[in-house]
Amino acid sequence: MKKIILLLAAVLCFVSGAAAQDLIVKKDAVQIEARVTEITPEVVRYKRFTNPDGPTYVLPVAELSYIRYANGETEYFDRAAAQSHETPAAAEPATSVSASDAERPAPRYVAERFKIGDYYDRDGVQGIVCQVTDDGEHGLVLSLDEVMIDWSKFRKPDLRTVGADDNKDGARNMEIVARYIADNGLSWSDFPAFEWCRAKGEGWYLPSIDEVLTIGNNYNGGTRVRNTRAARNEFNTALKERGGKRMDRMVYYFSSTEKDEKSAFTSHMSVEPPYVLDIPKYNKFLVRAVHKF
Repeated sequence: MKKIILLLAAVLCFVSGAAAQDLIVKKDAVQIEARVTEITPEVVRYKRFTNPDGPTYVLPVAELSYIRYANGETEYFDRAAAQSHETPAAAEPATSVSASDAERPAPRYVAERFKIGDYYDRDGVQGIVCQVTDDGEHGLVLSLDEVMIDWSKFRKPDLRTVGADDNKDGARNMEIVARYIADNGLSWSDFPAFEWCRAKGEGWYLPSIDEVLTIGNNYNGGTRVRNTRAARNEFNTALKERGGKRMDRMVYYFSSTEKDEKSAFTSHMSVEPPYVLDIPKYNKFLVRAVHKF
């Protein structure tokens, strides 16, 4: 009987541990069931609760409202959220601060603001801001360098559709390619453009076609209705000052968005249409990586 009781207790402990999860709540109310692995003053790194052995994801601290940890503790990153959960001082129970709590960085309530063309150097991510939200707190960082490389290595009769058809989010396409590689016993070297972006480190990815189009608009000062050489020169100067390579205005850049088994969508940085063409994946075209902040 004692052995049975001990066995049941062990099973209950295992189930309880397996069910433990952190809940990340973003400012836009999106909730993510996760296992938080690291918090820095700039980003939170986590793995999806449903795939603990999968890739590590990164979220900017500025996007977070709060995290409710598996042990019931809550850490706030947004002042409004913290105030909405506050109780009167007299009713607050006395709590001790654990070592792990003391090591966590204080929430950053005022985010740094950026504009197009600014140099970004945070948490090991370096590049030029190429897309930004209206409040200047979030956006995309463009890699300082570029490479002429193929999207994938497959040619007739081995052409294949990967499923990377997201027009808006290249990070999503990156996940799809990663899953396709794993499911089919392939390697990243079969997808050189994605491999090059991935080699830059966690969070870097090949932009979607919509992201490439937005980069092109911002590279030209926010419009392609007129020729804005001054805006392009300013952007390229920012790249060169940081040891980067100026963007090529006339050559098409690969996006991560797939059209079909043969082609992927590309776009250039000039003002003359057409802005989007589908190019065979096995051809070599320019590639730049991006990183969200």
